[in-house]
Amino acid sequence: MSSLPVWAYLAVLAGSLSLSLVLVPVALALALRLGALDHPGPAKSHEQAVPYLGGAAIVVSFVAVVLVGNAVDPPPSGYYELVGFLGLGALLGIMGLVDDLKTGGLSPLLRLAVEVAAAGAVCALGDNTHLAGVPGAANVAISVVWVVGVTNAFNLLDNMDGLSAGTAAIACLAIFGVASLQHRYLVAALALALAGCAAGFLRSNFHPAKIYMGDAGSLFLGFVIAVLLLKLRANAPTRVPVAVILAVPGVALFDTTLVVVSRLAHHRSPLQGGKDHTSHRLVGLGLSVRQAVGTIYLAGVVLGCAGLAMAEVGDSARLVGVLGLLAAAAVCAVPLARAHVYGRHEGSEAVPDVLPPFAGQRTERQARGTQLGP
Repeated sequence: MSSLPVWAYLAVLAGSLSLSLVLVPVALALALRLGALDHPGPAKSHEQAVPYLGGAAIVVSFVAVVLVGNAVDPPPSGYYELVGFLGLGALLGIMGLVDDLKTGGLSPLLRLAVEVAAAGAVCALGDNTHLAGVPGAANVAISVVWVVGVTNAFNLLDNMDGLSAGTAAIACLAIFGVASLQHRYLVAALALALAGCAAGFLRSNFHPAKIYMGDAGSLFLGFVIAVLLLKLRANAPTRVPVAVILAVPGVALFDTTLVVVSRLAHHRSPLQGGKDHTSHRLVGLGLSVRQAVGTIYLAGVVLGCAGLAMAEVGDSARLVGVLGLLAAAAVCAVPLARAHVYGRHEGSEAVPDVLPPFAGQRTERQARGTQLGP
């Protein structure tokens, strides 16, 4: 796959979008039949049970489109790397699905171990950060942290209807743009395929959601995005600057950072769950659910455009761009950090000040679809 015409990209997008649109209702019906539902509860905001299995539709759609595309136009090299990449993503999706359906969820340590192993396998397949002047072992360690971090950032971002899927679709479109500019056609096609899968799911997941992706979908989306960004660092002649790699998933990274810092500042465990994410804070500041999600989408578009621009400019202009983004993030973080999200009452149930250890592994997902606004 040395190059792709425009019609081929359109075929990838149309195929992934169409397959996702078809499979999501199938997943919804199957979830209802099997009883794979997220039931209402004290720590949840929805009043009726909502089906899971949306993430399975995303995974199957992406894998199917990539395999068909590979059969039609095989890449000139890296076939086994591509198969390994798909297998690792599917593994995390399956782990997330088991966590969704298993009462009490999987052990957080087991989840982390599988994620670290998958990230290590990615490095073994040849993808890492390739930071100049950094020893090989350190590059591998940073790459593992990157993959695990971005994977969980999108998992944590799945806290309000349509948020993680829409943000992932925007990030994938940015990756497509950067990869196309750098003539990285396979990465561009993979990013476009994932964007189509996420957009197809979003039709049934936007507020009010008819189906949830669960950990199966959010872990898969985060993992694929993390690896695609690493692949943009693979070849020295077209190696994308680190600033671009950080900007594209910047919304998810900002949200995770804000939550972790805020919880530590309030003497809470970063691993506990809660309705203290960027989306919940925006709703607390007066926005509706749809307005909050739309605002975060807009931030994702700005960061994606910034990533595209920084991929094409010189070092000096890129430095200015990085400083500008950091300043904007700091300005946005101040009012968000001041939003009252701890100890508030919602209905007749109070959100506990301290949740059980590792509760965040499941209560982040329970917090989606918050109805604090109209």
